[in-house]
Amino acid sequence: MTTSTRGAAAAPAVLVLEDGRTFRGRAYGAVGETFGEAVFNTGMTGYQETLTDPSYHRQVVVMTAPHVGNTGVNDEDDESKKIWVAGYVVRDPARIPSNWRSRRTLDDELEAQGVVGISGIDTRALTRHLRERGAMRVGIFSGDALADEATLLARVLEAPEMKGADLSAEVATTEAYVVPAIGEKKFTVAALDLGIKGMTPHRMAERGIEVHVLPGTATAEEVYAVAPDGVFLSNGPGDPATADLTVIRAVLERRTPLFGICFGNQLLGRALGFGTYKLKYGHRGINQPVQDRTTGKVEVTAHNHGFAVEAPLDKVSDTPYGRAEVSHVCLNDNVVEGLQLLDQPAFSVQYHPEAAAGPHDAAYLFDRFVALMEAERA
Repeated sequence: MTTSTRGAAAAPAVLVLEDGRTFRGRAYGAVGETFGEAVFNTGMTGYQETLTDPSYHRQVVVMTAPHVGNTGVNDEDDESKKIWVAGYVVRDPARIPSNWRSRRTLDDELEAQGVVGISGIDTRALTRHLRERGAMRVGIFSGDALADEATLLARVLEAPEMKGADLSAEVATTEAYVVPAIGEKKFTVAALDLGIKGMTPHRMAERGIEVHVLPGTATAEEVYAVAPDGVFLSNGPGDPATADLTVIRAVLERRTPLFGICFGNQLLGRALGFGTYKLKYGHRGINQPVQDRTTGKVEVTAHNHGFAVEAPLDKVSDTPYGRAEVSHVCLNDNVVEGLQLLDQPAFSVQYHPEAAAGPHDAAYLFDRFVALMEAERA
């Protein structure tokens, strides 16, 4: 429940973690209460793309950058139709945005969309706590939602956990739509929307791909009705263990070129027979170093994931669809960051090559997808 009270940013607010630790600050955005999984994002910029990334559905995002809102909010950088984060935590909100594209302040946008947040807390201490204890359930309370800490903690403990959560259908499109190729059309791709970001089909369109964005619940018959040269699996929220793998297996059986990112990487991994697991506190930011093991190149990449694929780093694995290997690995903690099949045209990465927000080091992955489709057509 939220209330939109203009000028209520000075209202007292409290953040309560499921282990009982609390942080007191001031309301930021809407006043009321919200619940979700507490996670932190290490990006120094790109907060608008973060807020509108559907992969953050049901998560309360803590920004490690101390000053947030400097560039306000514009009408061009949203990655979806709305803000998806369950709540927002910042230390020092910008009082006055300064950017030629800014149309309104960040706190006004949060308030307008009913997003409950908190400011003025020690986000460094909160981030250290989450690193040590792990991502956990959290509540933010302000205005009439304030009560004694025991009551608020009980409310937090009633909230659902992220593990076992099936969320992609809650954020995906319910109607298919087409993003036309820019310039000459070269290929057709069926993209399964599991929580897709707007920049992703645009990156493919830049390469002459007509992208048919389909609901994540689309059947194999609906996928192949668009006569795709390739199939794309998008990012998205939730536990990959809850997903239906029928369509992915059908694509692999037909040997159609396949590219997956983020949640799509996890689903490809499970379709190949690998397990997935929940990371202690996840990877979220735009500065994660990843090595492409096929070339030896190291790239700085944008991440947003709390689950990962469990696959051997030191050998090629046999799967029902041929041999597979780990193609990319995170240099911070050796987490699997990519998979590729050696006997058919399918690969995936755990991060975001569309660079919204983030560095452009991984843009070549879209070219690699194009190369697979070109090879199959030859």
